[in-house]
Amino acid sequence: MSGLGGTSEIDRVFDSCRALRRAAFVPYVTAGDPDLETTLELIGALADGGADLIELGVPFSDPIADGPVNQRAAVRALASGTTLSGVLRMVSSARQRWSVPIVLFTYFNPILARGVAHFASQAAASGVDGVLTLDLPPEEASGEYIDALRANELATVFLVAPTSTRARIRRADELTRGFVYYVARTGVTGDRRELAPELLKQVKAVRRKVRHPLAVGFGISTPEHVAEVGSVADGVVVGSALVRLVEEHGRDAAGPVAEAVRRLSEPLRTARRGRRS
Repeated sequence: MSGLGGTSEIDRVFDSCRALRRAAFVPYVTAGDPDLETTLELIGALADGGADLIELGVPFSDPIADGPVNQRAAVRALASGTTLSGVLRMVSSARQRWSVPIVLFTYFNPILARGVAHFASQAAASGVDGVLTLDLPPEEASGEYIDALRANELATVFLVAPTSTRARIRRADELTRGFVYYVARTGVTGDRRELAPELLKQVKAVRRKVRHPLAVGFGISTPEHVAEVGSVADGVVVGSALVRLVEEHGRDAAGPVAEAVRRLSEPLRTARRGRRS
């Protein structure tokens, strides 16, 4: 992290990838699935496999933006006794071993229950680099939330979607620090066989409207998807495909996950695209 207005670790990731003329690879897993000890191993697997930035889900009892795979992961994590405090302690341990930036992917209720300022202070102390709060629109984030995260040098990541208006995109970009997250399709998370046919055109259009890097997620699950999206976006997020591996392999998932990350991110390392205009 860095001082306000300075260059953060997230900024450095996107700057580095831009210099290499490729998109950043951003994998997602749910913290505590199947337990926090395994999640710590998974962070290492993601880093070793080639993650440029890691999204770490905070399990929540009502994950309305998540599809069945991630919902089941949240249920398993909560059943194992995972709490927000436990997630932050685990992140602190991870940051002592790996330098890959970590963005928490959470719903607002756990933050509100803890107290926004208290959460921001604890998250920063644990080594978290940024926070994406799924159900907090930018219009409702000004004030306590933005002020607390800014005061603790945490990046604030906001979502935009195919249905977002020009005004919503502009507001999300204004409040974002780090990157804007573009939802690749309407609906919930989940791996898909095919990308929406209009996706690349939509990403190009949104990318022209924002000042910050644009990462794209929801439904990206194959190397071919990664290559397609990576040709037009600044970052590519893969979540459900990896969470499914954790579901299948449980406490032995680190190896399969590392291999999957290497396979999924390979197109970004072998292909080069033109620089952003």
